[in-house]
Amino acid sequence: MNTACSELELLDMKVLEKAAECLRSLSHPHRLRMIQILLQTPSTVGDLAAACEIPSNMASEHLRLLKDRSFLASERQGRNVYYHIAEPGLASIMQCVTMRYGNNQ
Repeated sequence: MNTACSELELLDMKVLEKAAECLRSLSHPHRLRMIQILLQTPSTVGDLAAACEIPSNMASEHLRLLKDRSFLASERQGRNVYYHIAEPGLASIMQCVTMRYGNNQ
């Protein structure tokens, strides 16, 4: 590594590999839409499926992946299961997405 890089504060490559894996988990338009919604209000699979215009079973798979990565948590209320954001850093990620792509619709 050159002298300039050795003076920089850099994350370990193992940490960056883990981060890249998590970012890949977010890299789907339906998952980003779900996160957008869940940052505003807890929602059911049915609500999220309707908002994404996909079948409930597909929405469930997206939610399972996000939950497995600890981005989401769920809570049962009567017969319904409501998903909500468990990783507060998602708000910053979505803010970056909105700032970069929000005006290009």
